Amino acid sequence: MNKLTRHFIDNAWVASRATRCLDVIDPYRETRIAEVTVGDPADVDDAVAAARRALTGWRELSGKRRGAFIDAIAEELEARRTSLVELSSRNNGKPRAEADQDLADAIACYRYYAGQARALDARQGETVDTGETGLVSRRYQDPVGVAGLITPWNFPLVSSAWKLAPALAAGCTVVFKPSEVTPLPEQALAEIALEIELPPGVFNLVHGDGGNVGEALTAHPGVDKLSFTGSNAVGEAVMAAAARGTRNVSLELGGKSPILVTEDADPALAAELVLAGFAYNAGQMCSATSRLLVHASLADDLHARLDAAIAELVAGDPLDDATTLGPLVNAAQRERVEKYLATAEAEGLVPTARAPIALPEHGHFVAPRVYRDVPVTSRLWREEIFGPVLCTRTVQDDDEAVTLANDSIFGLAATVVAGDPARADALAGRLTAGNVWCNTHQVAPPGLGWGGMKGSGIGRELGRSGLDAYLETRYVTRSSAD
Repeated sequence: MNKLTRHFIDNAWVASRATRCLDVIDPYRETRIAEVTVGDPADVDDAVAAARRALTGWRELSGKRRGAFIDAIAEELEARRTSLVELSSRNNGKPRAEADQDLADAIACYRYYAGQARALDARQGETVDTGETGLVSRRYQDPVGVAGLITPWNFPLVSSAWKLAPALAAGCTVVFKPSEVTPLPEQALAEIALEIELPPGVFNLVHGDGGNVGEALTAHPGVDKLSFTGSNAVGEAVMAAAARGTRNVSLELGGKSPILVTEDADPALAAELVLAGFAYNAGQMCSATSRLLVHASLADDLHARLDAAIAELVAGDPLDDATTLGPLVNAAQRERVEKYLATAEAEGLVPTARAPIALPEHGHFVAPRVYRDVPVTSRLWREEIFGPVLCTRTVQDDDEAVTLANDSIFGLAATVVAGDPARADALAGRLTAGNVWCNTHQVAPPGLGWGGMKGSGIGRELGRSGLDAYLETRYVTRSSAD
C-alpha cells in the first residue's frame, strides 16, 4: 500500500504536521489502496511561502523557457501513460478507455499551453492604437502571482492540467490541492516536477481535505489567485474567501445541462449522444446533459433505442477492456445518487427500463436510469445528481425546447441533435450555455474556452481565455515625442 503522508513543497517531500489520515478506496474492489493525510494549515503556509520565493525567478523566465518545462510535463505524462491509466482506473473507477482518454486530454492541454507560453514572448510590448495623437501605448501581460488551485475527483489529471498548464505558462507559481478522494494520479505531477528539474517552489502539492487544507488555502493572504472546480456550495465559500483582499477568482461549478433532439434528427445518433451525455464516467460530469427535450414525434423511437443501448452496457472491473460502465467514485456518492432514486419513487416516477443491467456483487455501482415525462418542478429535473440518471420531456416545437432548456439556475453546457445543421446552429445560439455541441460528442479541445453562465461559475478555462485568467494586463503610455 502506498501511504501518502507527505506533501511536495519546494521540490522536496515533506512530512505533514497533521497525523490523521483518510483512506483512499478502490471503488470497484472496495478495498483500501492508500492513505492520504488530512493536511494542516501550517503545511499550506510552507507551500505558499515556497511559491512566493520562487515567483520572481519563474516570472522572469522567457515564455520559451517556461514552455519547454510545460512540454516536458507532457512528455513525462506520455512516458507514464500505461501506469497512470491503470492508476486512474483503480483510484477513480473509470473504465480503462475513459481513463486513457483523460490522459490524452491532459497531455494535449500541456502541449497547447507550452505553445501559449512561447507566444507570450511575441505579444509582450505590443503597440496599442489608442486613437490619441502624440501618444504611444504598449501592452504588457504579467502573471497574477501565486495561484491556489483546487480540483475535484471526477477527472483527475484533466482538471489539474486545465489549471496548472495555463498558470505555469503565464508565469505564476502554484499551490495545488488535489481531491483527497483521487490523490494517486495527481501525485505523479510532483514526481514529474523533480524529473524535469522544475525550479524549486514553482509547483507545490499539499494533500488534504477541504476543511483543513482547502479552507487554509482559499483564505491565505499570500495567494493572489484562486481557481476552484467543484460544487456550488464550496464555490460560494471560495468566492467569499477571495473577497477578503479582493483577490482574483475563477470558479467552474455545477450544471444540469439539456440535450435537445428535433424531429428531423438521426435517431441512432441521438441515442448515442444522449447515452454518452448522461452515462459517460457513470454520469459524474458537471457537463452531463441529463435533461432530454425530444420532439414528441421522435420520443417513442428514441426511448426504445436508449433502453436497448443501456441494456448493452457492461458494468464490471474498470481494468477489463470489456467494461463500459464503471462504479461511482465512492460509497458517499452512491448513497447520494440512491437518495435521488428514492425521491423519484416517492414522486411516482418509474424508470423506462424495468430490468436494469446486471451489476457486479461488489463496487459502488448504480445502473443507469431514464425517467420519462418528469415534471419541471421535480428535484430530479432541477438538481445536479452527478450519477447516471436521465430525465426527459417531450416538446412540440423548438420554442418550447429552448424555453425549458434555459429554465435552470445553471448554464454550463448543452447539446443539440438536429438533421438540419443550420437549425442546430440557430438553436445553439438561443441556449444559455457556455459550451454547446451540435450533432457531436462533448469534446473540449484545449484551444477552445470552457466555462459556464449563471450558477455554473465565473471565468473560463482552456484557450486564450484560460491563459488570460492567470495574467494581469499593464499599459505603458508615453509621449511619441520621447
